[in-house]
Amino acid sequence: MIDALLYRHLQPSLNKVAKPLVKLGMTANQMTLLGFAIGLCALPALAFARYDLALLCILLNRLSDGLDGAMARQTQRTDAGGYLDSVCDFIFYMSIPLGFLIADPNGHGIASGFLMLSFMGTGSTFLAFAVLAGKHGIENPDYPNKSLHYMGGLTEGFETIVAFCVFCLWPQWFVYTASVFAAMCGFTALTRLYLGYQTLTRLAPAAAEKESPTDS
Repeated sequence: MIDALLYRHLQPSLNKVAKPLVKLGMTANQMTLLGFAIGLCALPALAFARYDLALLCILLNRLSDGLDGAMARQTQRTDAGGYLDSVCDFIFYMSIPLGFLIADPNGHGIASGFLMLSFMGTGSTFLAFAVLAGKHGIENPDYPNKSLHYMGGLTEGFETIVAFCVFCLWPQWFVYTASVFAAMCGFTALTRLYLGYQTLTRLAPAAAEKESPTDS
């Protein structure tokens, strides 16, 4: 819910950190892939119940996720980079509940599966609308520098990372905290589905009117 607010406050600091990296010749896509690799290291760390290492990997992944955008703004923003960043993010998100599932299939199985299902809901509603938003030229005022249109919701990037940190800090409560967060993600998916459908439904008559021949 507060991603847009954080984005505005963190952007100046991220730009300062990104500047020397750009001067060294590092690209935004390289930062994306480096952060993705670090983030995936959380999976084996969780599988072996090394929650401290998993937490470190999660935080470093999010730092790189902020830096790649800052680096792209200082060099060149591309749709390919936005695509790469989004795909890596969603795979990373899925890897965290999978790590808890591997660590304790019997105890964490249902909660992990429920969380993965809810992530599928939030991701699919976001990505499907982003495709059609681009087709219809729907603006993205909260994130003007993003390659994809971001929809609002009860749970977005910041809330997800906070939840991951809670999972790692108090793993004994994973079943309860993951179930609550999964329910929040499910609510976000339903609201996005409804709002996205309503938005596109309102666009349909206008598009049909433009395409129809005028009366002579």
